[in-house]
Parts: sequence; structure tokens; C-alpha cells
Amino acid sequence: MDSEEVLLTQEGYDKLEQELEYLKTTERTEIAGRIKVALGYGDLSENSEYDEAKNAQEMNENKIAELENKLRHAKIIDSSEIDTKTVQVGNTVEVLDMDFDENVTYTIVGSTEVDLAQNKISNESPIGSALLGAKKGQVVEAQVPAGVAKFKVLSIKK
Repeated sequence: MDSEEVLLTQEGYDKLEQELEYLKTTERTEIAGRIKVALGYGDLSENSEYDEAKNAQEMNENKIAELENKLRHAKIIDSSEIDTKTVQVGNTVEVLDMDFDENVTYTIVGSTEVDLAQNKISNESPIGSALLGAKKGQVVEAQVPAGVAKFKVLSIKK
């Protein structure tokens, strides 16, 4: 498994812990129940319910291992260390998308907290990495699938 440092906000860390707890308790119990019922059907060689339940169990255990690994290597971003002089993980940045002439607000987060519906982008994404270290008023270029996009940093907030 990947043992790289995982950047998380406190909110993101708490969310992963809650998901892990759910998978270890509720999900494990439900899957064990499905396996028990499927075993009651008899011959396992032609028992699709048993196969499905065992596959679900394997997927659940893999997800548990993945979350435990992320939490073990988590580095929680201390909001008191975040400043607004330059863009860094944890900042909310308002930029002018110079190609479309529109303002967009992004929150820069670690890769496990990405939520495009809320404009939370990874520090490892093309736009996120281009914005890191930028100052208010600076124009940055990001290599995106459609080519090179230019953004002007309008504001940086915690």
C-alpha cells in the first residue's frame, strides 16, 4: 500500500474515521448476515447469493484497509498555520478564469477530500498545483486536458 503522507483537514479526517467505523460495524454485520443466509441455501458451487456476499465482504475489507492506511499516514492541516499571503492547502481561493472571463472559487484540499460539486479541488490536480504558492494578483497557468488555462488570483481566504 501507498505510505505517502495524506493531507487532510480536521473535517476530512473525522469523515474518514466515521466511514471506517461504519464499515467495521454496520457493514460487516450486514454482510455476515447475508453470508449466513446464503449458506442456508446449501450447495455453494451454484450459490450466487453466497458468491455476491463473499465479494461484498472482500470489497468491504479492502476499503477498511485503505481507510486505515490513509488515517495512519494522515497529516492534519492546522488551520492556525494557514496564512492568506500565498495559496496553500486549506485555503479558499477566488480566481478569474481568464479563458471564460468568469470568477470561480476553489478550496484547495488533499486528494482524499476532493468534492467537485463543492469546488474542493486537490492540491495535486492541475489547477490546484498551479495555484499553490501563488499570491493575490498573480496569474498562473495550469495544464488542463483542453490545453493551458490561465487564472488570476483575486483573493485568498482561510
